[in-house]
Amino acid sequence: MSKTSQQNTATDANGVSVIHTQAHTSGLQQVPQLVPVSPGGGGKAVPPSKQGKKNSFVDRNSDEYRQRRERNNMAVKKSRLKSKQKAQDTLQRVNQLKEENERLEAKIKLLTKELSVLKDLFLEHAHNLADNVQPVGTETTTTNPESNGQ
Repeated sequence: MSKTSQQNTATDANGVSVIHTQAHTSGLQQVPQLVPVSPGGGGKAVPPSKQGKKNSFVDRNSDEYRQRRERNNMAVKKSRLKSKQKAQDTLQRVNQLKEENERLEAKIKLLTKELSVLKDLFLEHAHNLADNVQPVGTETTTTNPESNGQ
């Protein structure tokens, strides 16, 4: 099996040499290879989507250009207004949340005071009950002059 190959070189519009190598006897497919034309290999590869825009000249006095600029200016204004509105809405929400937070903190203070008062009342009542309860078997019979016949 001989390995003879044939090379064809072409230069495209971007200044890149394309080398097509074809192996005659091995049955391999043709594979293009990109090689820079300049010996230093300089320059960046340009994607196909940007190739046409770079070379086309835009007439700033044309109606198409004016329309595109007008549409773009309107889109920019709309975007800026939307951004400004969003910032105002966020600020308003922040202020609402601050007010709600202050109200809730005041409510917490009030409920904490109320809990403290109720706790003190409960403890005082429990202490009074403990003082009035006598141990079983140590009953004393005393007569109360106010409780005649009850």
